[in-house]
Amino acid sequence: MNVVFTFIIFEDLFKKKRLRPAENYNNILEDFYNFKAEVKVASPGRINLIGEHTDYNHGFVMPSAIDKKIHFKFRKNAHDNLCRIYSETFETYAEFNLNQISKSKNSWENYLLGVLDEIQKCEKKLSGFDCIINSELPIGAGISSSAALECGFASGLNSLFNLNLSQMEIVKLSQKAENNFVGNNCGIMDQFASVMSKRNHFIKLDCNSLEAEFIPAEIQNCKLLLLNTNVSHNLAESEYNTRRQECENAVAIIQQKYSAVSSLRQVTFEMLEEFKEEIGPKSLKRCHYVLDENERVLKTEKALQEGNLKALGELMYASHRGLQYQYEVSCPELDFLVDFAEDKDFIYGSRMMGGGFGGCTINLIESDKIENYFEEVKKAYQEKFNITLTPITVVPDEGTRITKF
Repeated sequence: MNVVFTFIIFEDLFKKKRLRPAENYNNILEDFYNFKAEVKVASPGRINLIGEHTDYNHGFVMPSAIDKKIHFKFRKNAHDNLCRIYSETFETYAEFNLNQISKSKNSWENYLLGVLDEIQKCEKKLSGFDCIINSELPIGAGISSSAALECGFASGLNSLFNLNLSQMEIVKLSQKAENNFVGNNCGIMDQFASVMSKRNHFIKLDCNSLEAEFIPAEIQNCKLLLLNTNVSHNLAESEYNTRRQECENAVAIIQQKYSAVSSLRQVTFEMLEEFKEEIGPKSLKRCHYVLDENERVLKTEKALQEGNLKALGELMYASHRGLQYQYEVSCPELDFLVDFAEDKDFIYGSRMMGGGFGGCTINLIESDKIENYFEEVKKAYQEKFNITLTPITVVPDEGTRITKF
């Protein structure tokens, strides 16, 4: 990091009161000059080809890490308990005391604090460190910037302090950080994909057993185009937890007769029919979607193995309609983009991706049609919503990469 540039950044933040006041302000500036990393981490975002909102219901998903990353640089510092974090992306500085981990008003910090909290619960020894973060991942696009942040941070600390955490322990620890500290009741898919992925493959992940199969991403003359709606509705986080609760309520009703049922994974359509009055129409729709989506993931595996892009695309469209009408986590912007794609013979499939109420659609599109199609859909989207659409072309890539110096 250039000395003069660093000084200007920190001076600017200090004047705007975006840098937390600190008695050792000049020392912070001096310490961050010529940052020499001991560990570097590239932590990827993820896509999910199909299998949305099934992970926390112990179902099947088909994600992959992508070639867009969050980059971390770590080094130990001279302090026993002081952690200093600088985000180059947001020009934001934060510092934490390892002995006083508590929730922050700044949401992005809580993903890091949650990781620190979970590491210390494992009785792993940390000491003071510095970290610089730079992200290529757009926030709120549904490509799991939060999981990349958690997993990359945990992986870097694991390497820096020789904590001997396995990859699976990092996955589970990062999920717990988001569940317990951030308060988002997510499943394990995002963290698993961010850490475990294999280049040019999708993962068929069984979220009940955590058994994973790597399916070659044989999509022939096509690419995966994400179209970022650039909207993020406030409903997303609260409704995500609500959907999970609606599914769990249905399971609790079924358990009264079928004690072996612990999640929707063990529920059949016949069980739903048997208990439909007790479950109620809203939760019944949620459950039907989950069971249908699990079947779609298994059919997608078959379509990929057979190179049947037409069948694959039909499953993607069906997934979106389920999310739109049964699970009710879509929004007008996402529906518009899927509707716009559906009559194009060079787009095999399109669906919303992520938690919902904004973010991206994922489109399986012939490579040579991307440029012209984007100009067409961008214009239509601008006219409809007065919002600029953003394209992101992604490639299935490997999971977390760590370099130690």
